Amino acid sequence: MRVWGIVVAGGSGSRFGGPKHVAELNGIPLWKLAADTLAAAGVEGVTVVGDVPDGVPGGERRQDSVRAGIEASPDDVDALLVHDAARALASPGLASKVIERLSVGDVDGVIPVVPVRDTLKRIGDDRVVETVDRAALGAVQTPQGFLRDALVAAHDDLDTDVTDDAQALELAGMSVAVVAGEPTNLKVTYPEDLAVAVALLGASR
Repeated sequence: MRVWGIVVAGGSGSRFGGPKHVAELNGIPLWKLAADTLAAAGVEGVTVVGDVPDGVPGGERRQDSVRAGIEASPDDVDALLVHDAARALASPGLASKVIERLSVGDVDGVIPVVPVRDTLKRIGDDRVVETVDRAALGAVQTPQGFLRDALVAAHDDLDTDVTDDAQALELAGMSVAVVAGEPTNLKVTYPEDLAVAVALLGASR
């Protein structure tokens, strides 16, 4: 299976206090760490979407940036691996696991998921409405892998905002499988997450 990578490195980073994709872990920008992860997993190349060296301009929404990445990637590859720069701690092994599951050929997409550990409550105003059963819930990560034609078709059909590309496939009635994610695959959202990421990176080494 020929696979190409897309790293989404756009967004204003309003909760982070600025563009987080240029924040550094041990002197390396998050977007570069994310791109290196995909390269180490064996993708043929990586398109980075965002204001970075040799990057492709992104769009207003995440899905617009992914679409820009799709259009800037070769149209003759079999699959696309979409990764967020904010998840720079994902391992090459996780990316390889996603590719391996996708290559089985029985699904249109594959996403890494970790179990929800916390008790979940549905809140209305300032009151607890109910406790949500977490047994069938999972927290979704990137990189996510998709057959290229399926991802293109799903984006062509979009008429609403989505939070990840797997949701686009779901809305199009396509099949998405899951593999075990990594608890250390932290998403850098707030400034304090960067300190946690530095600690996790040091521990992994």
